[in-house]
Amino acid sequence: MDLFSGCRSLIAVFLNYLKRSDVRGTWLESHFVWQIRTFWFTLLWLVVYGLLIITLIGIPLAWILIALLGLWVGYRVVRGWLALSGVRPVGP
Repeated sequence: MDLFSGCRSLIAVFLNYLKRSDVRGTWLESHFVWQIRTFWFTLLWLVVYGLLIITLIGIPLAWILIALLGLWVGYRVVRGWLALSGVRPVGP
């Protein structure tokens, strides 16, 4: 993730928190929650992977874990977009 992706993610999560009350009770609320959870879980796993790189597993396995995280984020984005384009809530 480059610097601009990180900045865009921070701006997106900030806007989600800022506008979440505007969509409360609508089908869009689930999308806001979905995006916020995706951001925080991704950040959590990036921190965990960073600590693992430093302490235990080294760089080769970390690249595999980062790739898996990227696939998970990609899945969340695609699933959210499909639900959004179908004008329906997204959920777990």
